[in-house]
Amino acid sequence: MKLGRAALGLLLLAPLAVRAVEPISLGLALAGVLTGYIYPRLYCLFTECCGQKRSLSREALQKDLDSKLFGQHLAKKVILNALFGFISNPKPKKPLTLSLHGWTGTGKNFVSKIIAENIYEGGLNSDYVHLFVATLHFPHASNITLYKDQLQLWIRGNVSACGRSIFIFDEMDKLHAGLIDAIKPFLDYYDHVDGVSYQKAIFIFLSNAGAERITDVALDFWRSGKQREEIKLKDMEPALSVSAFNNKNSGFWHSSLIDRNLIDYFVPFLPLEYKHLKMCIRVEMQARGFEIDEDIVTKVADEMTFFPKEERVFSDKGCKTVFTKLDYYYDD
Repeated sequence: MKLGRAALGLLLLAPLAVRAVEPISLGLALAGVLTGYIYPRLYCLFTECCGQKRSLSREALQKDLDSKLFGQHLAKKVILNALFGFISNPKPKKPLTLSLHGWTGTGKNFVSKIIAENIYEGGLNSDYVHLFVATLHFPHASNITLYKDQLQLWIRGNVSACGRSIFIFDEMDKLHAGLIDAIKPFLDYYDHVDGVSYQKAIFIFLSNAGAERITDVALDFWRSGKQREEIKLKDMEPALSVSAFNNKNSGFWHSSLIDRNLIDYFVPFLPLEYKHLKMCIRVEMQARGFEIDEDIVTKVADEMTFFPKEERVFSDKGCKTVFTKLDYYYDD
């Protein structure tokens, strides 16, 4: 604010000062102020700039997680504390790395969207948020060397342009083994790598690896009459890292990212129950501008399939297909 007022004062006083200052000198001084302060500020009013979003609000992030993510008390707690702590740290030692694990439809992609929206106005469409899908961007195992080079160049270029870049890797369980190790130098405890600092970047990995272990723990709690909210991170996290590391069908198979402890948090996403599906349906109804109709909520939830076959405790597709099923009832 002080610099802005000084610049404005300089502009207003320019006619009076012109006699005392040579025209070229005055012009250069004004140009310096405009280019160095006013122009970037004005430019960022009309387009997205790196780090331009307001400081991350813990309350806003908490509200988004509570109102949009259901049945995931562990993920909510870890994401809230990890993200807020990282963003609040002016000098982190390394990038933030989150590995989200669970079955399809449990909220992994949704959490990535929430994170992006709480850091950048454009969310997933921001120029500073980058999504990689294993089967789309890295389809051929024979090209793994090429993919490694391209991945390093892409990350280096984007972090050079914006230190607070976000990289999301979806379908890690379908990524070719060894490919992800190409980014290991960027995740390590280095101040700079080839002149670029990656310490403020965020890397998010999404995977189905370890989902069986997560389900086993959740089912054991349910069968013993315990509430799912009693499940602690310590009941899940060690097994998740081991499962991802030893799974030959996982992009983390024998990965140096796990071996060198470069993944900050392994975040389990629990399988969803019937009541959680109803919560998803209600939120989707509101998002489409409809009044909540409990009859339709129940009908859509009843159409979903559950497992184990005898007990029918967990939805086998989570909330992923409830949105398309709603189309049947609201199709014009």
